[in-house]
Amino acid sequence: MIAGLGGDTGKTSVSVGLCRLWKTRDYRVVPFKKGPDYIDMGWLGRAARQPCYNIDLFLMNRDQVLSSFQMNTRNADIAVIEGNRGLYDGLDAEGSVSTAEIAKLLESPVILVVNCRKVTRTVAALVLGCQTLDPTVPIKAVILNNLAGHRHETVIRRSVENYCRIPVVGAIPRLTSIPFPGRHLGLIPPQEHPASEEAIEKAAGIMAQHVDIERLRDIAGTAPALTIVREEHIESTGKPVNIGIIRDSAFQFYYPENIDALERAGARLVEFSALTGDLPSSIDALYIGGGFPETHARELAANERIRHALKKAAENGLPIYAECGGLMYLAEELIIEERTYPMVGVFPMVIGVSKKPQGHGYTILEVESSNPYFKSGQVLHGHEFHYSFVQTIKGGGNGPYLAFKVHKGEGIMNGRDGLCYKNVLATYSHVHANGTKEWVKGILNMAYTFQRNLSIN
Repeated sequence: MIAGLGGDTGKTSVSVGLCRLWKTRDYRVVPFKKGPDYIDMGWLGRAARQPCYNIDLFLMNRDQVLSSFQMNTRNADIAVIEGNRGLYDGLDAEGSVSTAEIAKLLESPVILVVNCRKVTRTVAALVLGCQTLDPTVPIKAVILNNLAGHRHETVIRRSVENYCRIPVVGAIPRLTSIPFPGRHLGLIPPQEHPASEEAIEKAAGIMAQHVDIERLRDIAGTAPALTIVREEHIESTGKPVNIGIIRDSAFQFYYPENIDALERAGARLVEFSALTGDLPSSIDALYIGGGFPETHARELAANERIRHALKKAAENGLPIYAECGGLMYLAEELIIEERTYPMVGVFPMVIGVSKKPQGHGYTILEVESSNPYFKSGQVLHGHEFHYSFVQTIKGGGNGPYLAFKVHKGEGIMNGRDGLCYKNVLATYSHVHANGTKEWVKGILNMAYTFQRNLSIN
């Protein structure tokens, strides 16, 4: 577990660098991201050249976390888990759903990455505080980051090893160039970074030069075997259905587990691009994930053929499940800096984009109205992070309606989320298939129904 004392300590650079370095040394590396983050996950997956999985105790229960971890590390030599925020940061004063709780659950050795800018011996006090706050958290070593020079490193290294009795396994100097530049929502995703491979290789080079890789590998080897937890399976009806997925640089936020769950349940996935592609004629349902429609608005608007085809398909009953960026795409218009871009137009609403987050954090939604995918009364745990917002929306009659009550989070408007029209449901909240099995069942059942109705007609 690569953890930190807070955000922006260097956890991502260290985790990405380690994944690529071990990959180049022929280790089978499986990366994980603690929390609901998509962008760090994208970088970790690209570095390891295999999917990165999310583990989170808010989105899933303890057995579901253990089951996912065990299933996805069956053929691995090493798992690298990037924490989020500070080691003990959670939802409350007890640190529930924190990185520390994941480390304890998985019995994973914790490596603390510490930003040493403008501090020396106090680093030892900070590390010692982490050790004593919860002695059951297996903190095993420290990586020092942002060091000013040899003397700076020496004072901190001696202090940590003397007072905390754990080794310093890395000392990274202050770097003049950052491999992973950021923008709103965090880092620039690797799909949009013009030199993503160069950035990953640079991070790997930094790890090779400034971190004791062999000692880290030895520490990882001390992790004990975990109690086997039985996997939860969603039974397939045996009827093959085709589920379309829009995946391109505008729509890239998908949990790999969601995709895997659909396939394991019997779906055949058909990927295509909203930027340059056409709507496949063979699909029985469509899943549109999150992403950055706001940075691709011109290209999305320019592809009139697919926009018109999507609207027609929705009117004809095609089941569509859309999250965040997908919701934006299904609106009539997207307004960015006073410029208006036409979108698909399934929902009669206009979306704006703010310079400040309009929703950020975990969500709790209660299903209050009938909808194509979830039963009334069900409570959904999810996550939202968006700068966009609904400026105007027309409802009433046979038009769209909001099916979810928001108990935690912002949602679409007025404490509501889950915009529905015919067989389309769009929400700002992302759910994780491991913790929300009903999501998979809902999409598959709608796909089967749509396919059956087509064959009858």
